[in-house]
Amino acid sequence: MSLIAVVGATGTGKSAFALDLADAIERTGRAAEVVNADAMQLYRGMDIGTAKLSPEARRGVPHHLLDVLEVTDEASVAEYQQLARARIGEIVDRGAVALLVGGSGLYVSSVIHDFRFPGTDPVVRARLEAELVELGPGLLHARLRGIDAETAAKVDPQNGRRVVRALEVIEVTGEPAAARLPDEPVPWREHRIVHLRADRGVLVERLDERVHEMWRQGIVDEVRGLVPMGLERGVTARKAIGYAQALAELHGRMSRADAVAETQRLTRTYARRQVGWFKRYREAVVIDADDMVARGAELVRQAALD
Repeated sequence: MSLIAVVGATGTGKSAFALDLADAIERTGRAAEVVNADAMQLYRGMDIGTAKLSPEARRGVPHHLLDVLEVTDEASVAEYQQLARARIGEIVDRGAVALLVGGSGLYVSSVIHDFRFPGTDPVVRARLEAELVELGPGLLHARLRGIDAETAAKVDPQNGRRVVRALEVIEVTGEPAAARLPDEPVPWREHRIVHLRADRGVLVERLDERVHEMWRQGIVDEVRGLVPMGLERGVTARKAIGYAQALAELHGRMSRADAVAETQRLTRTYARRQVGWFKRYREAVVIDADDMVARGAELVRQAALD
């Protein structure tokens, strides 16, 4: 097996598990390399809030698609799909195992499943973005609901970027919008999936403490350093959980206590969405993230796969 995806909600220890799996694979005589599938870890300089492993913590295991975007860049699943598949192909050609690791469900699915993204039209996009500024996301979402209720039900009415993209796809293709998982996903190439799960109560406590640790480690100072690099002009990066709140604290729009509390709340909500997304992976091997015996057995099993 040359492609293994390690998925799960934030705080379930995916990065550490992947490194342990790489060690187990190496003991069988093969190498393993990690391909990042966390959307926010793509951004250069966004380290504390994304729990990005430092180079020293990677145990010598090559990591790909970290720090490849500037904070002013807009993350694109379609572009990520091309980059990730190219890196995976290179890893496999070297005779190594590619470990696709991350909690961004759409990013993972775009790689392991046969996702095909509709094209774009810059003229249509510009017109719709101008309408977004003039009319606001609510009215555009109402328009979307009138022509594609199924897609509208899956798009947050306040997420203007996604509403614009859905309307653009409909106008350009004449078909329903959004790249969606089919009922029976078609694999891009043969793969295995390891889904790390944790007890909800335990995970909530861990996530809340993780947010406190972000502030202790200096996320506000990290954000202060990112502002001159254009963080506030970024479409995606400035809205990242933790970064938006640290930015609000930095500018005095929010107290530290409120910034921490809001980040904790949004992180818990995000983790619930991740759990729901990864339940779609019916073929995944689900293991308790905190059961070290189960983790060890799974490491051995995955490392022994042909």
